[in-house]
Amino acid sequence: MEKIIKSRSVLDNCTDLIKKNAVMCIAFVAAVATSLIVPVDKEYIGYFDFKTLTCLFCVLAVVCALKNISFFYMLARKVVQLFKNARMSILALVYITFIGSMLIANDMALLTFLPLGYFVLTSTGKEKYMAFTFIMQNIAANLGGMLTPFGNPQNLYLYTKFQIPNLRFMAIMAPEFILAVFIITVCCIVFVKPEPLCLSDEKINLDPKRTVLYLVLFALAIVIVFRGIPYWIGLIIIPSVLFFADRKALRMVDYGLLFTFVFFFVFAGNMARIEAVRSLFSMLLEKSTLLFSVVSCQFISNVPSAILLSQFTNNYTDLLVGVNIGGVGTLIASLASLITFREYLKHNPGKTGYYVGLFSAFNFGFLIILTSFMIFSKTVL
Repeated sequence: MEKIIKSRSVLDNCTDLIKKNAVMCIAFVAAVATSLIVPVDKEYIGYFDFKTLTCLFCVLAVVCALKNISFFYMLARKVVQLFKNARMSILALVYITFIGSMLIANDMALLTFLPLGYFVLTSTGKEKYMAFTFIMQNIAANLGGMLTPFGNPQNLYLYTKFQIPNLRFMAIMAPEFILAVFIITVCCIVFVKPEPLCLSDEKINLDPKRTVLYLVLFALAIVIVFRGIPYWIGLIIIPSVLFFADRKALRMVDYGLLFTFVFFFVFAGNMARIEAVRSLFSMLLEKSTLLFSVVSCQFISNVPSAILLSQFTNNYTDLLVGVNIGGVGTLIASLASLITFREYLKHNPGKTGYYVGLFSAFNFGFLIILTSFMIFSKTVL
């Protein structure tokens, strides 16, 4: 009997692991499957972008440390307290997520600010806006992160792989970023009424020494991303400091995301060595890198799309734009969207259909507008 209980416990743990890291598990299966076609050899080591992995790890670790001292929560709460009605407070929540995704990556922005959105809406009796707010925060996280190299994981990869100059990167992403901000603002104004609300005071004390230390580490991580210093320096300093200052932050790092990258590096590297695949993808990308990358995201998510398609084209401009605006659309177009979906269902378990319908309506609306805008811009220019 005891053995049966233990077996069930192990099975339950494995099931939970697969559910929480579904994309990682799919990436692992894809890597193993393609390894049967392309046997492991010395070329495999060239698949991995160690700088991308290092930068991603360093940023995630420091963000976790800042989150542990409630740094982002305190900042966001202060901003929301400045506004006295539902429309402006929800708009503030969405903007905070927007800005947060540019600085701490889209998934971490959602993990940090979705709970704040829930708290604001439930404590002020505005639960009717929860699905809309979560969806707008999700769109803001996906589209806000596109402006900076470290805002979205796929950005960091493409920025590093193609050695895109900093100003060039931001110039590529600026038009669709500005349009996204405008559409999100209009949606919040149209769909949320300026109903009065009041948020109670809550005293949050930050540890001054830890705050300064973590902000210095965050600055170091950003300098590494922007190629200011070699990435291996950050790999030595940041984990070493956090080992003594906040080991919990090191445990909180999304290692599933890191391993997803590792497995997809293997999958993409192997696919690029299969002649039939290389010919097919090269032909499709030659016809329209932008459209094909947008469509690809809807089925295999934006991070895998960026890694896979970058093996078949040097048109990093359209690829970068495509895998960013392609992050809106289906629930699996971005890993961040699954985080929002899971968080919403945790608080509203009986409203799956309602959320998916509203999510699809807004996301595909954004996708169509942004894609059409970029195609029109390319045609005019």
